[in-house]
Amino acid sequence: MNTFCVTLARVYQQSFEHRPYWTLAITNGALNALGDTVAQLTEAVTQRSTSHEPWPRYDIPRTLRFFAFGLGMGPLIGRWNFFLERHFPLRANGSTGKVSVKALSKRVAADQLLIAPIGLSLFIGTMSMMEGKDAQHIKGKFKDLYVPLIIANWQVWPPAQLINFRYMPLAYRVPFQSSCGVFWTLYLSIANAREDRKQDELDRLRSASTQ
Repeated sequence: MNTFCVTLARVYQQSFEHRPYWTLAITNGALNALGDTVAQLTEAVTQRSTSHEPWPRYDIPRTLRFFAFGLGMGPLIGRWNFFLERHFPLRANGSTGKVSVKALSKRVAADQLLIAPIGLSLFIGTMSMMEGKDAQHIKGKFKDLYVPLIIANWQVWPPAQLINFRYMPLAYRVPFQSSCGVFWTLYLSIANAREDRKQDELDRLRSASTQ
């Protein structure tokens, strides 16, 4: 097992050195898809434990949408990490200097106050468009989801990013974030699916009221 992990890390490092953004895109997309897979399985088990309904059918297009979103976000997060590395150096005297707590705090603050709100907006908008939602439904999703999700984000991600920026090498920051994000993607996936079901039910009620 240790040999496999070492080999996998070596292959990833070589791929990152030669094709950094492509490597980040595939890695982030795969981990996003994993998060949705875990979410769908969790929903299925929960449904079975509370009712006698048959196992729900696995939604492959839903997982593919999460893969596509992660694929697009991987290079963006990678460029953001390069930006932070360049403009918020943690050590004043190069690699031998002491880590600056102030610079580390600025990195986390910039990440959470700038890229987190943008990333969440991209998630809601992009996923809605891939689901074929119109402007009214997308507006409804933003109204219902954005504030609760950004508050949850600020409760979860600052400690994770503190560890990420402090201890992880640049090449492994997106994979580390994506690995932690498997559970965040699970949360987003379930929240997004619930909102879709809510909007579908509202559409059925509106349709019935006009007949």
